[in-house]
Amino acid sequence: MAEFRTCPDSGFYFHKSAESLMKVNAVLGVVFLLVAGVLAVGVVLTRWQEVHLLSAEAFYMGLTAHGINALIFWIIFFEMAILHFASSTLLRCRLATPAWAWIGFILMVIGAVMNNVAVFQGNSSVMMTSYAPMQAAPHFYLGLILFAVGALLQVFVFFGTLVVAHQEKTYEGSVPLVTFGAITAAIIAVFTIASGAIILIPTFLWSIGYISHIDAEMYRIVWWGLGHSSQQVNVAAHVSVWYLLAGVLFGARPMSEKVSRMAFLLYILFLQLACAHHILVDPGVSTEWRIFNTSYAMYLAVLASMIHGLTVPGSIEVAQRKKGLTNGIFEWLRKAPWDNPVFSGMFISLLVFGFIGGITGVVMGTLQINLIIHNTIYVPAHFHATVAVGTTLAFMALTYLLIPVLFRREMIFPKLAKLQPYIFGGGMTILILFMLGAGTLGVSRRHWDMDFTGAALGFEYPGMAYTLMAIAAIGGLLAIVGGAIYLLVAVGSLMFGKKLEPSAGFLQSFLGKSLAASVYNTNRPETLPMAPKLSVEEHGSSGFEAPGTFALAMVLLVSFVVYYFINWKYLASVWPLG
Repeated sequence: MAEFRTCPDSGFYFHKSAESLMKVNAVLGVVFLLVAGVLAVGVVLTRWQEVHLLSAEAFYMGLTAHGINALIFWIIFFEMAILHFASSTLLRCRLATPAWAWIGFILMVIGAVMNNVAVFQGNSSVMMTSYAPMQAAPHFYLGLILFAVGALLQVFVFFGTLVVAHQEKTYEGSVPLVTFGAITAAIIAVFTIASGAIILIPTFLWSIGYISHIDAEMYRIVWWGLGHSSQQVNVAAHVSVWYLLAGVLFGARPMSEKVSRMAFLLYILFLQLACAHHILVDPGVSTEWRIFNTSYAMYLAVLASMIHGLTVPGSIEVAQRKKGLTNGIFEWLRKAPWDNPVFSGMFISLLVFGFIGGITGVVMGTLQINLIIHNTIYVPAHFHATVAVGTTLAFMALTYLLIPVLFRREMIFPKLAKLQPYIFGGGMTILILFMLGAGTLGVSRRHWDMDFTGAALGFEYPGMAYTLMAIAAIGGLLAIVGGAIYLLVAVGSLMFGKKLEPSAGFLQSFLGKSLAASVYNTNRPETLPMAPKLSVEEHGSSGFEAPGTFALAMVLLVSFVVYYFINWKYLASVWPLG
C-alpha cells in the first residue's frame, strides 16, 4: 500500500507511478501551450491588416508551429494525464506497465521537440495539414510519427490498467462514466493514430526520396482521418472532464446513465466521419459519399454532443435544486460558484462549445453551405470554438483542481485565477464571432496579406471585412492575456506555491465552506465521482426536474434554426439561379 496515497481533502486515490506520469504529461502539455501562445501573438497581429507584423516567411512558420503545438502537442500531452487519472485514480488500482508508459512519454517529448526544430529551422512551413505536394524536412514527419507512437503506447497502458482493475476487482459494476468517456477517447485515439501512420510513414519516405510521389487527394482524405479525428479525441476527453467536474463540485450524477453512455458510443461509431466537411469541395470523392457523411452519419454524432450538452448542466441543475435552489428556472445557475475558476471555466467551455462550436460545425458540415465558407477564416473560427475554448478551457478548469489535489500546492494569485476563465473565454468569443463574420465575407483562411500586395491578380475584400478582422485581433490579444494568466498561475503555483500538508483544508479556502463540505462528503475514496452508485432505474431520467436546462436547450435550438436558414439565404444571394 506504500505505492498508493489518498488525497485527504478530495478523496482521490493515487498510485505513485500513475501520479508521476500525470504530473509530467500535464506539465509538458502546459509547456507546449506556452509555445503556442507566444506564436499566437505574431499570428494575430499579422492577420490584423493595419498592424501586419510578420513577414510572409515568418508568418507561415509561426502559423505552422502555432497550429501543431496548440492542437496536437498541448492537448494530447494533457489527455495522457487524463487517461491515467481516469483509469488508475478513479478505479483505485495500480498502473499497468509503468515502464512502457514512460517510454511512450519520452517518445512523445522527442517527437514534439523534433517537429518544432524542423519548423523553426525553415523549409517546413507546411501548416498543420502539411498537404502534399508541399514537402517538409524529413524530421518534421518523423517527429510526428514518434509522437504518435509514444501516445499510442500510453493509450495501450491505459487499456492495460482497465484490465488490471477488472482482474483485481477494484471497482464494482460498470466503470464510472468519466472512465467510460476516457475509454471512448482512447478508442478514437487508436483510429486517429492508425490514420496518421497510414499517411505519415509514406510521406516521411517521400521526404527522404524513397518514394517518388504522394497523390495529393489520397493524402488529404487519409490525413483528415488523423487531423479531424484527433479533435474528436479532444471532444470525448473534455466532455469527460465536464462530467468529472460536475461530480466533484456538486456531487451531480447523470440524469440518465444509459443515455450518457450511449452518447459516448455514438461518438465512437460516427464522430470521425465529420472529417468529411474538410473535403466537401474536393473533386476526388463521390457525391454519394459526401451526402452520406454530411447527413445521416453526421447527425448521429451531433445528437451525441447535444445529449452531453443537456445532461451535464441538467445534472448540475438537479443537484442544485436538491440543495434548495428552486426559485425560478435559473436560481440554480445564478447561485452557482461563478467565482470558482473550476466551475466558471467548465461552464464557459460548455456554453461556447455548444452554442458556437456546435452550431457552426453543423453549418460547415452542410454540403451546399460549405461552398461559401470552405477555406475561409470561418473554419479556424469554428475550431477555436471547439478546441481553443471547448477543450482548452475545460482542461484549464481541471488544472485549478489538480494543482492542490495532484501536485499538493497552494494556488498563487487566486484572484487572478478567478478572473482567468472570463478573460480567456471572453477574448476567444470575440475572436471567434468576428472571424465568423469575416469568413462569411470571404476572408481567406491562411493568406498572409488581405491586400494581396504584389499579386498578379488583385482582389479587394469589403471594407467591413477589415473591421471585423481588427476586432477579432483585439479579442485574440485578450485571449492571449487570459492564457498568460493561466500559465502564470499554474506554473507559478507549482514552483512557488506553498506545499500543502495532509488535510490542509484547501477546499475551504478555495471552494468555500459549504461547497467544500459537499465535495468532501461526496468524494471519499469509496465514492467515485460520477460512479453509478444508484442504478439507472433508481436515478431515472429526470424529465422536467431540470426546467432551466430545458429552457437553455430551446434557446440553442432556436439559435441554430435561425442561423442555419440565414446561411441558406446567404448562399442563395451569392449563387443566384435563373
